[in-house]
Amino acid sequence: MKLKLYSFFLLFFFGIVHAQQLNCTVNVNSDQITLTNKQIFNTLEKSLSDFINKTDWTGIIFKQEEKINCSIYITVTAYDSNQFTATIQVQSSRPIYNSTYSSPILNFNDKEFSFKYNEFENLNFNPTNFESNLVSVIAFYSFVIIGMDADTFSKQGGSKYLETAQEVANVAVTGGYKGWGQADGNQNRFFLINDMLSNTFSQFREALYEYHFEGLDIMHNDLKSAKLKIKDAISTLGKINDTRPNAFITRVFFDAKSDEIVSVLSAGPSIDSKELIGKLNTISPINSSKWAEIK
Repeated sequence: MKLKLYSFFLLFFFGIVHAQQLNCTVNVNSDQITLTNKQIFNTLEKSLSDFINKTDWTGIIFKQEEKINCSIYITVTAYDSNQFTATIQVQSSRPIYNSTYSSPILNFNDKEFSFKYNEFENLNFNPTNFESNLVSVIAFYSFVIIGMDADTFSKQGGSKYLETAQEVANVAVTGGYKGWGQADGNQNRFFLINDMLSNTFSQFREALYEYHFEGLDIMHNDLKSAKLKIKDAISTLGKINDTRPNAFITRVFFDAKSDEIVSVLSAGPSIDSKELIGKLNTISPINSSKWAEIK
């Protein structure tokens, strides 16, 4: 009995230790800051890397090869004592079945990122309390990355993680920092997570599943069918444009996927792309020069 109990607690302990879900590369760029000693930026970079990669965000144990690959690029534009003004670029990708290719899922540039940070301070996430804007922003994007990744593997599979991201946002707005509120602009964290969870834009998440699980994941077996599924996914996304032309959430999709769409649709067996190119030009006219490259 003692041996069984010991084995249980050993398994439980190591389950917690190794239950991390993200494999994130963090880069803090301080080129715009004129300081002789820039050690604090190196310390911040390492602290964030440890925080993101060693935090158990979901309670689910991922094998090393199952962890979600992502990158966070922070560009510091102003620094005074412990006050930072910066932008943050968040990117994530997921592997495509039976291939060595990784497909970009998120590529989002957040320009409203200011925070306080004292060198060597502990970064701790508490979902019910506002600890700091630095922690809240990183936690928010961690859950968005996990939620979007889950959506590409099953329909609405990322709901609970996206809902947690929204909870983080709701708590963080009490901190008074920009980017969390509806009044802070129309392309910020508030609208990113609200649009993802809104029934008005439900086709965004439907398209994520159709595009990846029903499309890219079968390319190894049937390239033409995969391309047709990707075409269907774009049509699904286009339904948003019927009621909300040039919607923010649609731009989020194409910021990550535009180059890939051109590459995938131009390779392999041809499909009737004339209608598709017209739809792409309607949904995302800013990428019209790219759509013209589709053969």
